[in-house]
Amino acid sequence: MKIAVATDHRGRTLKEKVIALLDELGHEVIDVGTNGPESCDYPDIAYPAAKHVASGVAHRGILICGSGIGMSICANKIPGIRAALCHDELTAELSRRHNDANVLCLASDALGDEVVRRIVTSWLKTDFESTGRHARRVEKITRIEKDEDPATATC
Repeated sequence: MKIAVATDHRGRTLKEKVIALLDELGHEVIDVGTNGPESCDYPDIAYPAAKHVASGVAHRGILICGSGIGMSICANKIPGIRAALCHDELTAELSRRHNDANVLCLASDALGDEVVRRIVTSWLKTDFESTGRHARRVEKITRIEKDEDPATATC
């Protein structure tokens, strides 16, 4: 799987560990940056990474900042992106199984290396339950992206 990975300056060290894990698991990485210690603005990094996922250049994305919140807000502004800020294996699994999250957001200031390893591994191995209520709900999210009322969906 091809995965776009991006971080601001606060998550740079964690990004390198995530890339090493992805390499170990046999995934192809698109490193969107940042690669230096200089302060940078997370929207400048989240945008191109999320666009890679939305356009199909990457299958999924992993975005990292201090809290994970800024990256998730930015990524979710891109149509086609369902970014989830996950803090443990359960939220990672549910974000995939129930919401078909295609971008994982991580908080570098709040997560230890082993927890991140478990989150990323769980998120990558979990499939979307693409039938029933979950598919219907994701379709409604897509309607919202098109500025359509999800309550009027016949899906």
